[in-house]
Amino acid sequence: MDAVATQQNGNEKTLLNPSEPGLSRRSLLGSAAGLAATPLLSGIPALLVASPAHATGAMLGAKQPTWCRFKLGAFELTMTSDSDAFIPGPFPIVGGNAKQAEVEQLMRDNLLPPDKYQPGFTPMIVNTGKQLVIFDTGNGAKGFVPRPGGGWLATQLADSGITPEQIDVVVLSHGHPDHVGGVMEDGKPLFPNARYVIGATEYDFWAPEGKFTGEVEKLASLFRANVVPLAEKITFLKPGDDVVPGIRAREAYGHTPGHLAFDIESDGKRMLFWGDCAHHQVASLAR
Repeated sequence: MDAVATQQNGNEKTLLNPSEPGLSRRSLLGSAAGLAATPLLSGIPALLVASPAHATGAMLGAKQPTWCRFKLGAFELTMTSDSDAFIPGPFPIVGGNAKQAEVEQLMRDNLLPPDKYQPGFTPMIVNTGKQLVIFDTGNGAKGFVPRPGGGWLATQLADSGITPEQIDVVVLSHGHPDHVGGVMEDGKPLFPNARYVIGATEYDFWAPEGKFTGEVEKLASLFRANVVPLAEKITFLKPGDDVVPGIRAREAYGHTPGHLAFDIESDGKRMLFWGDCAHHQVASLAR
């Protein structure tokens, strides 16, 4: 039946059926088109009637993720994206204590691809009102996801209105390449006016020459190239130490031997910068 609507109330019948005599589907559609063509008669303002769309602009392509900014008490926080790359995983980077098939099924159960994921590479800048403090420096030119897929921090800072010269403190949560890769640019410190902060245990783990071999040595060599030359400008922390007022180091050992997280608090508002305590929105939190 082609009825649009039929209402039956006792002997009273309201019929909106284009199959009834005098009202065909074609005439119904024609009437609708006629009303649209005469907006003043239909009571619809002329300016509200849709006109044909004409694509006259050039295709612009996808927008690269850049940055966002929000307040935490009196502090202002700017989050930047150093990469939007998808990499193989999350197994075994995450879920190494489970079977690969179990991790892949967990991904499917949560409507995620089983064999690739998008890690977060998100350096954060905290403006305390007195100092600009950046947490981690991304991949740089030779990090975990090197350019062009990563290493966007310098560009993102410029887009957000911050220059490297303005940074007062560079906090390194740990020594992996996607966190210390952006410390240097063309062999020179990207943040020339900053002091640097890292856990003493973490620095002592990565800094020695001849300690590692194979893949771990590749990680350590970048740390030695980017961080060790700045030793005279580094403040070495232990858990409980303050970076600046309102930012305090917390022990988060495990991902690396000296990995630190940081409490950030202002005017009773508080958040935790946890570095690499979790890598995946599902796999890292599954039980």
